[in-house]
Parts: sequence; structure tokens; C-alpha cells
Amino acid sequence: MSTHRARLGRLGESLARRMLQAKGYVIVETNYRCRWGEIDIVAQQGPELVFVEVRARSGDDMGTPEESLTRAKVDHLIAAAETYLQSLDHVPDSWRIDLVSVRMSGGQLQSIRHLENAVER
Repeated sequence: MSTHRARLGRLGESLARRMLQAKGYVIVETNYRCRWGEIDIVAQQGPELVFVEVRARSGDDMGTPEESLTRAKVDHLIAAAETYLQSLDHVPDSWRIDLVSVRMSGGQLQSIRHLENAVER
């Protein structure tokens, strides 16, 4: 991954964590890795466990952050979430996968959107 992309990704994840915490979410873990890939943020919202994919873009040359969530990435997110759940002593009754879309331009935040239940499983 290029240095610019890595910096943009870290910034996007940091902004997403702050936004989620401001909304009352408790961050449980970040950058969970397994054979299926990575889950950017694992958070708790009340009794519900929330897996959060953060997509950050600077400009729309490569499409919007939402458009970058491909079917293959969705399949990997679901598999990674299920792997995470299997590692728990107590599996929550309810869980979901959200998306946080971050748009930057010229080093400035243009928008940040939190889409709950962004991934159908």
C-alpha cells in the first residue's frame, strides 16, 4: 500500500473512531486481522456488537467510498466477523456490519457518514 493511501486510511479510521465514540459507541478493538482480512473497528452499541468498515477517499477519481465496497470485500467482511464471533466466550444475540465513509480533499475533511447495517448478511 502506498504511503499516501496508508496515511489516508489511518486518518479515516481515527476520524471514524472519534465519531463513533461521540455517538456513544464503545470501541472494543481496532484492526482485527484474520485469514479473511481485516475489520477496521469492532465496537459495542448497547447489547449489539458492531463491525465497522472504514472507507476513505481523497477525491472521486476511483469512485466514492461507498462504491469501493465490492461484493468480494463484503464476503470477506462477513467471514471475518463470523471468525471474530467464534473467538468469543459469549456470542452476542445481535450484531451488524456498518460502513463509515470518509471523504477528504486537500487534506481537509469534506464529509463523514455512518451507514448502519451497510452490509446484508
